[in-house]
Amino acid sequence: MTEQEISSAYTAAAVGRIRLRQGACFAVLAAAMALLAALPGRAGAWTTDRCPEIPHVGGIPPWGFHTGAPITGATGSYARGHGDISLTANTVSGVICQVDRVRGAPDRVITMSVEHHLVYHSHVARMWGYPGNIMKIVVRVSTSTDPRCSVGTIGRVTLFASYNGVRSDSVHFVFAPACADHDHLYHGSQVNNQVPPL
Repeated sequence: MTEQEISSAYTAAAVGRIRLRQGACFAVLAAAMALLAALPGRAGAWTTDRCPEIPHVGGIPPWGFHTGAPITGATGSYARGHGDISLTANTVSGVICQVDRVRGAPDRVITMSVEHHLVYHSHVARMWGYPGNIMKIVVRVSTSTDPRCSVGTIGRVTLFASYNGVRSDSVHFVFAPACADHDHLYHGSQVNNQVPPL
C-alpha cells in the first residue's frame, strides 16, 4: 500500500468516526426532544412567565407584590402586580396579572386593572398573628384567556405586608361567581408585599 493510499484510508476512517459520533449525538438529542414534547404541557413551557406585560419592579414601588416564581410544574398558580397610591386622596391605580394552571389544559391568564377608589388601608392591621400594613382594592378583569371569566368582571384583592422583620405576607383574591376559579389566597415566605404605611 502506498503512502497516499495509507493517508486516504486513515482520513476515511477518521471521517467515519466523526460521522458516527455526530450521528450518536443527534440520536440522543432527538430522543431528548421527543421526550420533552411528550410531557404534558411540555416541561420547557412550565417555567414560562405568562405575565410579560407586568414588568418586574426594581426597588420598592408605591405598592406591589409577587406571590412567588412563575409555575414550575404541571399545576399551580401565581400572581404579581404593582401601581401607585395616594393615602391622603384615598386613591390607587395599577395592574395585576394572575395565572392558573390545571393539568391537561392551557394556562388561564387574567390581567386586572385597579379601580381608583382605595377601599381600605391601615398601618395597624393584624393577620396570621403578626402586625402589618393592609390595603383592600377593587379590580376589574381587563384581559382573559379563561372563557368563563369574562372581561369586565369585578373582584376584590386584600394585600397584607407584615413588618418588624417578619415575613408573613399574603394576597387574597375574591371574584364574582363567573371568575370564582381565580379566587386564591397566597400566604407564606414566597409572597413578597409592599404596602405603604399611613
